[in-house]
Amino acid sequence: ELARDFAEDVVLLKAVGINPVVVHGGGPQIGAMLKKLGVESRFVDGLRVTDAETAQIAEMVLAGSINKEIVGWIGQAGGRAVGISGKDAGLVLAQKVGHGREPDKLQGIERDVDLGFVGEPIAVDRTILDTLIAADIIPVIAPIAIGADGHTYNINADTMAGALAGALGAARLLLLTDVPGVLDKQGELLTDLTPSAIAGLQADGTITGGMIPKLETCVAAVEAGCEAAVVLDGRVPHAMLLEFFTARGAGTLIRADRASGD
Repeated sequence: ELARDFAEDVVLLKAVGINPVVVHGGGPQIGAMLKKLGVESRFVDGLRVTDAETAQIAEMVLAGSINKEIVGWIGQAGGRAVGISGKDAGLVLAQKVGHGREPDKLQGIERDVDLGFVGEPIAVDRTILDTLIAADIIPVIAPIAIGADGHTYNINADTMAGALAGALGAARLLLLTDVPGVLDKQGELLTDLTPSAIAGLQADGTITGGMIPKLETCVAAVEAGCEAAVVLDGRVPHAMLLEFFTARGAGTLIRADRASGD
């Protein structure tokens, strides 16, 4: 039901002149396939540690079954969608997470563990997205990309979405998750944040686990040209419409810090 709601909302946004670009993950489905095939998964701070075998399975699941399932949902809702990955038409160039950085410049988990074939976007060529959008087609993107070394890299879906949002100068980056947004230590929703506020919340331990890469992505996106990012609960029916079309919005909104004197 939520899948149908999501697809209907994406089609409605397109119909009213907003151009949605869908970037999806697939952690649970990848995990299920790895378990079925007897391959062990390991996570560090919300990122899957990926060896060559895991990377191959992740690509099969992400760019195959999940991607086409979402394309099918949008089609059933009356929209037109095309499923691609970061490999297609040179959309995203990736490198291994932490590659080329001095050891003292690596952050957090990158100092402590080799993430294997987990990558990060280093360049975006938006040509294919502009072509699809101009043809009134909704792009559905799997977070897989190729590196200059020829290796295929599995990219955190939020990271991929943030890089694309920045490159497109998107009005909003919407990260659909399974929590109401960013919560304070009392469990209350924080409705508005800035990069400096996020740094403070991370330093005092309010933000932990998988929320860390989500918010790092939001900060990177708004600093790269995305107007604002929102972490919202994808389990709430029509959460995206609430965010766009109600005064209060939904979830946690992240905007860049105001310059002094503003």
